[in-house]
Amino acid sequence: MGGTLRIGILGAASIAPNALITPARHNTEVEVVAVAARDPRKARDYADKHGIPRITPGYAELLADPEIDAVYNPLPNGLHGRWTLAAIEAGKHVLCEKPFTANADEARTVAKAAGESGLVVMEAFHYRYHPVARRMREIVASDELGPIRHVEANFCFPLLKFSDIRYQFDLAGGAMMDAGCYALHWLRMLADAEPEITSARARLHNVAVDRAITAELTFPSGATGILRCSMLSTQVLRMSAKAIGARGEMRVFNPLAPQMGHRISVKTADGRRVEKLTRRPTYAFQLDAFAGAVLRGEPLLTPLSDAIANMTAIDAIYRAAGLPLRQPTG
Repeated sequence: MGGTLRIGILGAASIAPNALITPARHNTEVEVVAVAARDPRKARDYADKHGIPRITPGYAELLADPEIDAVYNPLPNGLHGRWTLAAIEAGKHVLCEKPFTANADEARTVAKAAGESGLVVMEAFHYRYHPVARRMREIVASDELGPIRHVEANFCFPLLKFSDIRYQFDLAGGAMMDAGCYALHWLRMLADAEPEITSARARLHNVAVDRAITAELTFPSGATGILRCSMLSTQVLRMSAKAIGARGEMRVFNPLAPQMGHRISVKTADGRRVEKLTRRPTYAFQLDAFAGAVLRGEPLLTPLSDAIANMTAIDAIYRAAGLPLRQPTG
């Protein structure tokens, strides 16, 4: 496939301007051409505000549009799998927001359909495409720190609007799904391996929905890990990752959105240094990667095997915490 990648948006989501619309304005290979919403008036207002040329009367109509090559799926978690499958069936490439699906079984179903279709289906872990994430991996893999013994990741913030979809079980909400999926991904990236969940403790918003989770992990190498996530944190924002090796340690401030400020601190017997890299947005790098995969067959850093692995570990954390697995909506 060559030329321009024409993308439609499923839902008038608040994340789309940062995640897609603004980066697309600076990417000559991508054009956002349409948006669909359940309320056509909302779709029209959204399109007018963000300079999107067309609206469609519904999600199915957007998927049926022959002038759309790919869709961005920022719908609630419980709808990710359903509409990604529908997009695959319609012959559209998909950039799907994290977490990829409601649970690992659904992730495997979607991945199977994607593999059989030959389409590009990508989970939107945007941070992974930024040079900060690449540098984190380089430092750990270089053996500068020695064999890794322990990793930690934290993503905590206050979300006081309890009507938010992230607190709704029927939409596959929860702190682990929203913030924890990132922290887990950081740990898996640093360890370059899949974890065993040794324990998990949840603080609850209601009987089924977690507002905070702390999980302990072990990796095949013997390294241990701790994950902390919260949507009712007393801190305004806590986003950090740490890797401790036999000869030193690395601490990373804000691996999620380094364009807003970040810091990689490395301490060994040779001394301490601080590294700072580009402030170009993570979402711009992610869109470059998605377009490259669709238009030129370039490989992805977040293949669907990775999406399945992350959802498998999320399920294991919920089980260890004594909570039900999230389920698809509808």
